[in-house]
Amino acid sequence: MQPYYGSVTKCDEMPIEFPPQYQPGQPGIESIMVPRPLSENPEWVGTGKLWNKVALITGGDSGIGRAVAYLFAKEGADIAFVYLNEHGDAEETAERIRQLGRRSLAIAGDVGDEAFCRHAVQRVLAELGRIDLLVNNAAEQHVQFDIEQISAAQLERTFRTNLFSYVYFAKAAVPHLKPGSAIINTSSIAAVEGFKGLIDYSASKGAVCAFTRSLAVTLIERGIRVNAVAPGRTWTPFIPATLPPEVYATYGRDVPIGRSAQPMELAPAYLYLASNDSSYMVGQTVHVNGGEFFGL
Repeated sequence: MQPYYGSVTKCDEMPIEFPPQYQPGQPGIESIMVPRPLSENPEWVGTGKLWNKVALITGGDSGIGRAVAYLFAKEGADIAFVYLNEHGDAEETAERIRQLGRRSLAIAGDVGDEAFCRHAVQRVLAELGRIDLLVNNAAEQHVQFDIEQISAAQLERTFRTNLFSYVYFAKAAVPHLKPGSAIINTSSIAAVEGFKGLIDYSASKGAVCAFTRSLAVTLIERGIRVNAVAPGRTWTPFIPATLPPEVYATYGRDVPIGRSAQPMELAPAYLYLASNDSSYMVGQTVHVNGGEFFGL
């Protein structure tokens, strides 16, 4: 199968092979990745679709979250993002947002702690004035092929990051969202296609889809739209930080499109759900996965 590169932006081709590399732990550090993920489409010219809105993005220091932050900033939004402890990546992201002419606020902490989630929302309100867009994107996964070896601690930790934090941030942000606001959750292809070794992760992402649908029908009466994006295989720090080299060496080559995605290719789906372009989209999950789930 020959990989399909599509309209490649200022590079000869998208990466299709990834060498073994060390990551000190989750969620991973983007600045030491080889090759670096492509976070920004330099050919994208913003048209003000999010002009003067304020977005709060969890897991926004790197990977998909960083790409969403850059694209939202190009479309006129000020950006607050939450990250765990990757301070170098966070500063790089914050600086690029400022270079794009928008305000930036980086907040470090554990999204699995509800008190921290409330604190983060209050900081955004205090320093940026309001919240118009909430992107729940933070995640973690632990490869375990034997269900008997999934500890209670691992199960709780996975759900605390992947689902509880989405509930916590929604609870804290919703009272401050006005009609026209949007919440976008990050699910995964794992929610609909089982992956050996990712039992609890897949379950947590399936729960995100159900949470999205239920929250959507609850909040639409307030004029707040809730939807989700389900990425397929995407080259982010998450991958070398959680998977063995033999798995990610040719990550995505078995997908119909022939390669893994780059974060900048996911970001437009989030922009669509954040902008008025998707004014009739409620409770939906947009799949961006190179044709993997659809068996093309």
